[in-house]
Amino acid sequence: MQRIVIASFVIALALAVPTVMRPSLTWSEEVSHMYTFDHFKAQFGRNYVAEEHDRRAAIFASNLAKINAINSDPSMTWKASVNKFADRTFEEMQALKGYNRHLAFANRMPHAAPSNISIASLPASVDWRTKNVVTPAKDQGGCGSCWAFSTAEVLESHIAIQTGKLFTLSEQEFVSCTPNPDECGGTGGCSGATQWLGFEYAEKAGVTLEEDYRYTASDSKCDTSKIKKVATVDGHVRLPTNDYDALMNAIANVGPIAISVAADFMLYDHGVYNGKCGWVIDHAVVAVGYGTDAKGGDFWLVRNSWGQDWGEEGYIRIAREANAASVKCGVDKSPSSGSGCKGGPSEVKVCGLCGILSDSSYPTGGKLV
Repeated sequence: MQRIVIASFVIALALAVPTVMRPSLTWSEEVSHMYTFDHFKAQFGRNYVAEEHDRRAAIFASNLAKINAINSDPSMTWKASVNKFADRTFEEMQALKGYNRHLAFANRMPHAAPSNISIASLPASVDWRTKNVVTPAKDQGGCGSCWAFSTAEVLESHIAIQTGKLFTLSEQEFVSCTPNPDECGGTGGCSGATQWLGFEYAEKAGVTLEEDYRYTASDSKCDTSKIKKVATVDGHVRLPTNDYDALMNAIANVGPIAISVAADFMLYDHGVYNGKCGWVIDHAVVAVGYGTDAKGGDFWLVRNSWGQDWGEEGYIRIAREANAASVKCGVDKSPSSGSGCKGGPSEVKVCGLCGILSDSSYPTGGKLV
């Protein structure tokens, strides 16, 4: 009888205590010293095995060290965090950008005349999200389609500004259907293109709703049966290259602007980003506004396409110089990672933090059909 009682107690204890405790700690600055790769796997649903597990653990450890170094640096006006990219390398993140080659054929696209309006007369801050002309932040997934997202998002806003109708447009239509014979920004689709190629396509074919041509985050043949044109644009312009005043004026007076950046900010969480991102332009995004933060100073408000769970609900604020005279410039020495066409120059001058002034464009004449 005693053996039966003991056995029953052991069985009950085994059922009450799980054999493996699943880590539940969520990363924050306060618990960063306790946060481990096991916590990361649990928080983000990762399941690596064997050599891949060890490789990812090493990448995570390196990124966690970078995060802690950034957050302990008093000169930084932003904070980094463990996010869904914390087990990825810089090279792997390139697949989430989709911008290859630089500004070879600048004359392919009409340039907007520099505005004569002094930036001193512009509003102190602009945020187009407050005007009901910006859709929620989106996620491009594992396809290098940043250019298609930037294109669709800017078209959404400009059509809304000019017609009062805010659509959620199909990015997949641009990925699958935009011609790219000169390999501008890449070879097309998930392998990269440019926003102004997307604008050219929209002028000819019009734009389709997301619900009619769903995003698949993959290359596919253009399916014309899914194209149900709801709006179109008359044209598009590119702002003068590296022109601070022109971009400020365009954001204030025209609307969200398609821009290009060097996107070495995958671990960004919040604040005004003043980190190092180099001069290699490799990512297409949208300038939605600008302003001044009490702690971080002047900034550009930039919409990304890495999901609402990245950064400030899908956005990043990038440090902005006070005026054109204080803008810093560098040289993009890797033109194979930019926004032009094959056969381009070996080096290109880019200006602003992250090269944010290097290549800016927007559509014109939005109208319903």
